[in-house]
Amino acid sequence: MNGQAWLLLLEGAWTTLWISSIAIALGVVIGLGIALLRMARIPFVEQALVLYVSLARATPLVTLVLFIFLSAPTFGLAMDRSTAAILALTLNTAAFNAEVWRTAFISFSREQKEAALACGMTNGVFFRRIMLPQMITSSLPGLVNEMSFLIKSSPAIAVIGIVDLTRVTNRISAVTYEPLPPILAAALLYMLIIGVLLKVQAVAEKKANRLAM
Repeated sequence: MNGQAWLLLLEGAWTTLWISSIAIALGVVIGLGIALLRMARIPFVEQALVLYVSLARATPLVTLVLFIFLSAPTFGLAMDRSTAAILALTLNTAAFNAEVWRTAFISFSREQKEAALACGMTNGVFFRRIMLPQMITSSLPGLVNEMSFLIKSSPAIAVIGIVDLTRVTNRISAVTYEPLPPILAAALLYMLIIGVLLKVQAVAEKKANRLAM
């Protein structure tokens, strides 16, 4: 492969990275919100969230991307390809993240909450200073696994015309008639992205452990 091919691959990797990063950030926060609402057991709201989580987890990502992009004009929404891709990835990963957060909620020790409330600590302060840091520590492996899975599933956005890393690989292969080199190069870039993510996880776990102490 020549320099132009590598430049195209890097541009595709950047597209994959920024779209996935926005979806990951939104998905983690929205997933936490969904878990909090489900644990609150608000009538009708809990049932609606259970339905959303079940549907989002069961729907293939490529189908969700197509549905959002093609149905948006029907509802009078002007949505470009990037926005549709981010929305689809966010809806998908938020559902999985919600279950990770909910598991952390369920497994949290009730004795700690009782002790904190007995000392006069409010629910908000208890959640912010004691519960959330420990939940982050216990949830990080599951959250990072979901982040990695989302990045590896992101080629689904190419179905609506976004030129991500995998789509660039296909284009280079079609021109050069040599599919193996661009595929190996794309695999290397994906591994690099995931490797950086795992490094961030290790750093975040150390900081979370210090906060939980």
